[in-house]
Amino acid sequence: MITTSVMEKKKRRTHYVINADFYDALIKYKEQVKQAEEKELPKPRIPEYIGKCFLEIANHLAFTPKFINYSYKDLMVSDGYTDCVKYVLNFDPYFKGGKTVKNPFSYFTTICYWAFVRRIKQEKKTLELYDMLLEKNGFDEVFHDDSADNDYSNYSDFNSIKDSVHSRMRY
Repeated sequence: MITTSVMEKKKRRTHYVINADFYDALIKYKEQVKQAEEKELPKPRIPEYIGKCFLEIANHLAFTPKFINYSYKDLMVSDGYTDCVKYVLNFDPYFKGGKTVKNPFSYFTTICYWAFVRRIKQEKKTLELYDMLLEKNGFDEVFHDDSADNDYSNYSDFNSIKDSVHSRMRY
């Protein structure tokens, strides 16, 4: 059982994105965009705080158990960040029947989530294409020994790659 003194010593975990501040920054930015459109000026840049929030959301989502084991996490994060920037003006706090919905964190986390899913599907298609090319052309055409003296010391490496690709193609 944890005593109160131990609980006091533990630091409270702070949120990496403060939803209220993020909401206020988005509303302020949307007002700036609206004013620029009225004056027929180009859209203002997205504030640094909003960009940092997008990046924090994408980075933290990439390290959740669902996405942590992918080798292309950097691509997933950049896709999520890009989609957040692309859809920043689509955030509508009055979406649910005139009620104010002050949860931009959820909205942009969902955008990042679906960007990650799209990236995973794209990478799986690419991997399937590589496997088809290997199967069609044969392993000997794709993997060849560049050494002139035909040193077969790396022959076991060749066989291990061949076996792993062949086992993936069976399933």
